[in-house]
Amino acid sequence: MKLPKYFARVFFIFSLLFLMSSCLGLSLNINLNNTGSGIIELEYRISKSLDSLGRLDGNERWLTIPVGIADFERTLARLPGLKLLSFSSSEDERDIIINARIEFETIQALLSFLDAGGRRSSFSGDPDSGSLRLILSSPEASTNNPSLYRLLEEVFIDYSVNMSMRYPNGGTDSHSLSLNEILSAQNGVIVEFHW
Repeated sequence: MKLPKYFARVFFIFSLLFLMSSCLGLSLNINLNNTGSGIIELEYRISKSLDSLGRLDGNERWLTIPVGIADFERTLARLPGLKLLSFSSSEDERDIIINARIEFETIQALLSFLDAGGRRSSFSGDPDSGSLRLILSSPEASTNNPSLYRLLEEVFIDYSVNMSMRYPNGGTDSHSLSLNEILSAQNGVIVEFHW
């Protein structure tokens, strides 16, 4: 029996709301060596309900965030210059917590991990003195679908993105933003690291 389009849309909207009420928080620490190589220490949380939905028959394409060690290995195999050093996962009552340590051979390999599409990140300079730029949101994104962005702002009010970088000269820099700040920024959000 085929559902009328109206019911299919309502089901999709409720599924989307269910997904968006799920937790997704990120902590990313980058340790850069003077050769341009380094280590990424990554921790993120995914709601158990989001993971379960991704495992339902036919829904595997919905969950594109690596959750298991096999997911990480497949992802890193497609990106040259990266190596998984360690992986662990744990659970609390609500979330799956993923921790991974990844080695990168070059700054370009780091950029490919952070932005596989290559449109939202850039690097200028050299490993001893450079600038790394990441676009977390762009001005046009919130104007394309303002209703969706307002909904996301409300749903993700308690979640954050924390990023830090240790430079070859020993200096460090960090940025911490709520997902709400990222989504609601009318001029977009760009994070930059300079050393």
